[in-house]
Amino acid sequence: MKDAPKKTTIDVKVLPRSSKDEIVGKKDGVYKIKLTAPAIEGKANKALLKLLAKKLGLPKREIRIISGERSRIKSIRIDHLTFEQVKKLLQD
Repeated sequence: MKDAPKKTTIDVKVLPRSSKDEIVGKKDGVYKIKLTAPAIEGKANKALLKLLAKKLGLPKREIRIISGERSRIKSIRIDHLTFEQVKKLLQD
């Protein structure tokens, strides 16, 4: 019997037009992420997915915004990692 595919959902708060791309911490279960990209034409969303893919060591196609595409607070679905793995990778 195969294991069920791993899927994790996290909430993030995006702070666009910051001085650099970085994950600045977690408050009330929501990761705060600074991005240099502006929040226009999906640029901040693309930068967010790129940053998360790099931090998590996954291809961008494994990470999707499932809600909040036009909001600062977004829900992100990450395939192939458990919540514990994601938490550990985003703290480094």
